[in-house]
Amino acid sequence: MLSITNLHASINGTQILNGVNLTVKSGEIHAIMGPNGSGKSTLSHVLMGHPLYSVSDGSIMLDGEEIIGLKADKRAQRGLFLAFQYPKEIPGVSVSSFLKTAVASVRKARGFGELNPIEFRKKLREKLAEFGLKAEFMNRSINDGFSGGEKKKVEILQMALLEPKVAILDETDSGLDVDALRVVSEGINECATAERSFILITHYQRILHYVKPHVVHIMIGGKIVMTGGRELSEKIEKEGYDWLKDKNQQHTV
Repeated sequence: MLSITNLHASINGTQILNGVNLTVKSGEIHAIMGPNGSGKSTLSHVLMGHPLYSVSDGSIMLDGEEIIGLKADKRAQRGLFLAFQYPKEIPGVSVSSFLKTAVASVRKARGFGELNPIEFRKKLREKLAEFGLKAEFMNRSINDGFSGGEKKKVEILQMALLEPKVAILDETDSGLDVDALRVVSEGINECATAERSFILITHYQRILHYVKPHVVHIMIGGKIVMTGGRELSEKIEKEGYDWLKDKNQQHTV
């Protein structure tokens, strides 16, 4: 589904990604872990087409199509979704209006008809109930005055409504208390299907107690240096990253 080959990228002349290789198949959940400054968040932005990042080499293929030349909205229409580490506030734009517009745009791009207002409200109410959000929440401006947990819940709500092929979650567990982490994790698990893949970017193992990855990668120095199963995340939790001496060669465990 998603294939990344020898990806090199920079921002403002500073090289961040130094040859990332990653293949994510349909239905797989991949966790990417690594210390601060390893390039994890940069990878998420580059995958989504952030205009400030420059790709100097490599390939990003989604369902066999090269997407490096596509803008962020086109990538979203083709099935990519990014949940930000720090969701932005958008005063004056209600959550319901934003979601309705986003869903309509994606459905149109994928050749589906637009949901009528009754259909959309029904689907929205169902998802609100799933994520423990009140209906009046939809009349508030996007992330304006939201708690950290509310911001992340709304992003998972967006994901559920947009139904992406590949969802990239950049430190979704950051700043969440135990209850919010559980709700967000349950939302991710409910959205996991045989056709949908996930890339979970995280520093810590705690979200991986709720969302079980098929594959765990360690990223250091702008590249993936080790790949393994869930036991790799447990080793990182216990021992940190210092034991990874060779940062320039990719390993599999």
